[in-house]
Amino acid sequence: MTHHAPHIGLGPAQTGPIIRQLDEAAINRIAAGEVVERPASAVKELVENAIDAGATRIAVEIADGGKTLIRVTDDGCGMAPDDLPLALARHATSKIDGSDLLNIHSFGFRGEALASLGAVGRLTVTSRAAGQDGAEISVTGGKMGAVRPAALNGGTVITLRDLFFATPARLKFMRTDRAEAQAIGDVIKRLAMAEPSISFTLRDVSGGGDGRLTFRADAETGDLFDALHARLARIIGSDFADNSMRIDAEREGFRLTGCAGLPTYSRGAAVAQYLFVNGRPVRDRMLLGALRAGYMDVLSRDRHPVAALFVACEGALVDVNVHPAKSEVRFRDPGTVRGLIVSGLRHALAEAGHRASSTVATGTLGAFRPEERGQQPGARVYQMDRPSVQARTASYAAQAPGFAEMQGDYSARAEPAPEQSAPVDTPLGAARAQVHENYIIAQTKDGIVIVDQHAAHERLVYERLKRQQEGHGVAAQALLIPEIVELNDGDCAVLMDAAEDLASLGLCIEPFGGGAIAVRETPALLGNVDAAALLRDVLDQLTDQGSSETLRARIDAILSRMSCHGSIRSGRRMQADEMNALLREMEATPMSGQCNHGRPTYVALKLSDIERLFGRS
Repeated sequence: MTHHAPHIGLGPAQTGPIIRQLDEAAINRIAAGEVVERPASAVKELVENAIDAGATRIAVEIADGGKTLIRVTDDGCGMAPDDLPLALARHATSKIDGSDLLNIHSFGFRGEALASLGAVGRLTVTSRAAGQDGAEISVTGGKMGAVRPAALNGGTVITLRDLFFATPARLKFMRTDRAEAQAIGDVIKRLAMAEPSISFTLRDVSGGGDGRLTFRADAETGDLFDALHARLARIIGSDFADNSMRIDAEREGFRLTGCAGLPTYSRGAAVAQYLFVNGRPVRDRMLLGALRAGYMDVLSRDRHPVAALFVACEGALVDVNVHPAKSEVRFRDPGTVRGLIVSGLRHALAEAGHRASSTVATGTLGAFRPEERGQQPGARVYQMDRPSVQARTASYAAQAPGFAEMQGDYSARAEPAPEQSAPVDTPLGAARAQVHENYIIAQTKDGIVIVDQHAAHERLVYERLKRQQEGHGVAAQALLIPEIVELNDGDCAVLMDAAEDLASLGLCIEPFGGGAIAVRETPALLGNVDAAALLRDVLDQLTDQGSSETLRARIDAILSRMSCHGSIRSGRRMQADEMNALLREMEATPMSGQCNHGRPTYVALKLSDIERLFGRS
């Protein structure tokens, strides 16, 4: 057997290990390895210090992705000359007195950042407090210089050059300048979301000069929600602000605020999920899981919600001292926080009703718009006066006989207007036609709505099933002759293990010998269904989820599969009263703007946008 030497230092006589006290420089470099992972980590620590100092304007300058220069300038309270040497010492801070580490109200509290940065780079701190003279101190590779007078109007300027020059091995693990600059931008944006009343700027000065302004967010005014909404619109985008729901919920000492995107405004990756605890940006698995659970039955697995959520509570209810970079937290009662997020999101989704993302309509108009050939963008091709109501009526009357004869030969047909037609001033308007036996065309007060009848009805059936299940269980209808479904032994066992839960959903099954199962009852709401196909879909859902999902999640997933069997199929012709009844039920049903998989159930197009497609003004 190979003998492995111990990974510890031995004494002169090689008799055993010797425990040594590391010098201060080595201690600071080790601490820097925990606190300062990359340039973005250094920016985070310095900007958080500026926020703690009460700054209203924070300017950040970087060069070469922060590897050669990071400068943070703020107009905060500043420091007195006598405090500068202490500010660079380890575990020296003005933010806590050390008596209570479970009631922290500031970003920083360990007193490690400046000492760690000074140990691995060339750090200069220039500061001036009110009523004091300006002063400056530098530290290079852990060696501190003397305090010197400096000219400064107020606040603090911290300049960090040549990060990791004292630990050159760390430089080999840095990414490209562009990647590091993007990481710094992400840090600034997250902190800017948490502090809408503070102005932030980020400038890349690589190559010298004034450089390039890469991010700017001016201080927002107004109440909490208005300021936050404006700041999120600036950072995430105006599309998010226009297609988000305001969240405001409270439970047992915790408050949840923020904005969450509509299900139809989702992303292909979880890149736009911003979570904050007492104003501190965090990446916490429990919170991310709760966000996902809130959208559980309105998004497919390959889509991810967009949200900026803020959890606020007393400092004693959360421990922020569980991660070196303070990016994770631990709640005293995590179940309460998770429940608050899930219920807050679901309540907001229910209040949103049939609302769908406006970006869907924008994308639809973009697909309609023809390419311009050999003409100036936006040039008017022609101009036509809009005909009067009388002229349109006469035109329709002249064309009606011909259209009536052709109606049966095509898959687009218009319904004759009834004596008392549905009102067009309702949100989804009045049905006017059906296209390809799948899409309902409705006229609204200021445009048209195109509805996917199968997707919309599937959502409506799903919501009905959920309401029944939450009440007294889903009503079942007995089959005159039980349907026997042949399966293998493994699939049969999976279904029988869930038989009790399926019975509460209106699907009653019994073993029928071997791998066969007898379906005796199906959900009454689904009407006449193919029991065998329904059972196999339920089996697929159970197999796909396994036992890792909660009972509620499994029930909702099964109901979602069932609803597909009871919905109006593509290819079915609908009468005008049926189409209008579908539209009215959509308006009254929560979350009807998207199907069970997060796809939109309708697209609303404004008349003004349609007219622009045809060159009208």
